Amino acid sequence: MTSHSNKETAAVALSLLDLTNLKDDCTEAHIDALCARSQSPYGNTAAICIWPRFVARARSVLGVGHSVRIATVVNFPSGDMEIADAAAETREAIADGADEIDLVIPYRKFLAGNEKAVTDMVAAVRAECKEPVLLKVILETGEIRDAALIQRASELAIEAGADFIKTSTGKVAVNATLEAADIMLRAIRHSGRKVGFKPAGGVASVADASLYLSLAETIMAPDWPMPSTFRFGASGLLDDIIAVLSGTQPAPATASSY
Repeated sequence: MTSHSNKETAAVALSLLDLTNLKDDCTEAHIDALCARSQSPYGNTAAICIWPRFVARARSVLGVGHSVRIATVVNFPSGDMEIADAAAETREAIADGADEIDLVIPYRKFLAGNEKAVTDMVAAVRAECKEPVLLKVILETGEIRDAALIQRASELAIEAGADFIKTSTGKVAVNATLEAADIMLRAIRHSGRKVGFKPAGGVASVADASLYLSLAETIMAPDWPMPSTFRFGASGLLDDIIAVLSGTQPAPATASSY
């Protein structure tokens, strides 16, 4: 996005943001506030991303058909649930009004050499996500670490039906990195499928966002990032976006997990 102004980048990032509250102490009041924050004077975020237990509350606040989509997490954050339990969690979330499911792969089993565990989990949850529900698959790249394994996890998720592949839960020491993003975006390009990309965790400023957007445009195509193909998962990014768009002086950005 180097050819764009800071304000233009901020406006794009706003439209691509999954505004997130996955804190352990989240309450219904926090969800109400999150829904309000997702609708700014400068435009709405793409989605909010919340715990499954709050989906029904968010749907009651936003109503049916709102432009701000409701995303929730499944098999989160450990990736250790049984497949049947993850599928049931998905069904319930969709029944409560979720538009998008962010699924953690069983990355520990994958690291132990069990690729079938990834394929089976993604395929089972994919079967629950009938159109227009989106399935975003979290690889937890900071735990996988190895470039070849990140590539392989990306390939498995795409082959099993992911609509997006996502870097991280935001709950581990290393979350989104440009190195992981590069590998994942190249895997998407190589697949030839319409699959989106979502960096999550640690994207705290418009400057951070610009780096990921530039990378995506370089690997995929100019203007490739749009809500159907690119999201940011972040809790703190909105503050910097609003500061840039409003012309106020932002506080120094600090990476914050969610």
